[in-house]
Order: sequence, then structure tokens, then C-alpha cells
Amino acid sequence: MEDIEKLINFSIINIDKPAGPTSFSITNFVRKSLNLKKASHMGTLDPKVTGVLPITLGRACRLAQFLITHDKTYVGILHTHKEQDIEHLKKLVGENFVGKIIQTPPHKSAVKRAPREREVYYFRILESLDNKDFLFETKVQGGTYIRKICSDLGEMIGGAHMEELRRTSAGEFDEKTLVKLGDFELAVKEYNVGKSAKLLKMLVPAGELIEKVLPVLELKDGSKIPFLMTGKPLLKGDVNEIKVDEESFFVLKNKKRFIGIYKKIKDKNIFAKPEFVYN
Repeated sequence: MEDIEKLINFSIINIDKPAGPTSFSITNFVRKSLNLKKASHMGTLDPKVTGVLPITLGRACRLAQFLITHDKTYVGILHTHKEQDIEHLKKLVGENFVGKIIQTPPHKSAVKRAPREREVYYFRILESLDNKDFLFETKVQGGTYIRKICSDLGEMIGGAHMEELRRTSAGEFDEKTLVKLGDFELAVKEYNVGKSAKLLKMLVPAGELIEKVLPVLELKDGSKIPFLMTGKPLLKGDVNEIKVDEESFFVLKNKKRFIGIYKKIKDKNIFAKPEFVYN
């Protein structure tokens, strides 16, 4: 049971957010259900928006900064206030909302309302449902507001807004690993009576996930682990170095053991300082 609790406190679960509740309320529900002190979602979804909502659990919240800015994909419906030709819409989108764009967050956003650059990798108008409702698919840099793209497009055509939206992927997470709230509740009930199999299948170990995002370096001498667990820096010669840029982060492992995340620095003797140590 102790090992399971340790995993729960350092893992991520990919919740299929339904329409209605806020991302915060879903996260809080997961946190309370698992009796955790802390949980955080990676990328807010508006109450009406559904889909991929990865939630970091316990100490895994410390890793969110390395995962939250990754690319997102969505499918949705754009509603135009007047009938539109789909080819005309495709041209406007391609010319104005694909590539690097400057976007000011909407009034209700939680971030500072200042223009910022974001990248839209593609924004495809897939089909017209009735010349006013258009199905679209898009892939964007984290922190891009799809609703704002729809409203900005509307200013060019006499009005438009985002009618529906579903996030289909966020970084390393997609719909293949989604967990419905009902299934999560059932798994927690079983876990509370000693049956952990269902819950374990839903959890993604944070150490495994971060290795897909950051470079991994191997600690040469495992006997130094207790020394590192106290927060001491990593010295030159402690690792078989691969190319890691200065001021960049990397994962430190010893065999299969996740030790922590380090930041390479410019120093005569010190190779890197710890950002997070898993002890």
C-alpha cells in the first residue's frame, strides 16, 4: 500500500473533462478523492470545453512547468453570424491565423492582457455543416486562445464565435489515455477497499513522462545518491555527459531510478544544480 501511495503522489492522470464544470473544480474533485494535499491541471479548459485535461498529483505538480507549455490540438465548431463560403474562410484563416501570430488574451483570461506571440501550426476548416457552422481542427502552441482566433476571424466577416471545442491532445497526452470521471470514481472506491488495479492503470508515473520531454543523463556512481538527495549539486565527472546546453534542464537517473531534474550551469567544478529532487 505504501508503494501505491507513493506512486499516486508522483503521477499524472488524464481526465476526460465534461462540459459544465471548471478545470479547477475537476482538479479539486480528483485531489479530494485521492486524499492529496495538492493537484494541478496542465492547461485550463473553459467550462463548456471538453476533452484532455492532464492533472498532476502530489509532488508531480513540481514538474508541471516542464509540461504545461507543450503543443495542444483541438476540434471544434466555428459559428459565423452570416452565411460564408468555406473556401473564402480557408483563405482568410491561412493568411491571418496560421504560423506565428500576435494574440491578446481575452478579458476573462487568468493571465495578463498583453499582446504575445503564439504559433498556430495548422488551422483546418474541415467541412461546412450549414454555411454558418464549420467543423475545424487545429494544432497550436500552449497558451493559444482558440476562442480568440474565432472572434478575431469574425471581425473580418461580420461576426463569428466558437460554438463548441474539444481538446484532443496536450503534450504527451491524447484521447487514447483519457479517463472518464465515472470510471475514476469507481476506481477510487475499489482502491479504498484494497483493490488498486483499476486506479493503477489510470496513473502515468511522472518520472516516466518527464523523460519524454527532457534529455536524460545517467549518474555514474549510485553511491552518490544519498548525497544528491540532500540537494547537493551535481559535479563534473558525475555523469556521462551528452550535449546539454547551459541553462537547460535535464533528467538525472541511475539505472532505472529517477533522481531528479537538474539545470546545467557554467562553473569550473559544478555541472548542474537541482531544480527538483525526488526523495
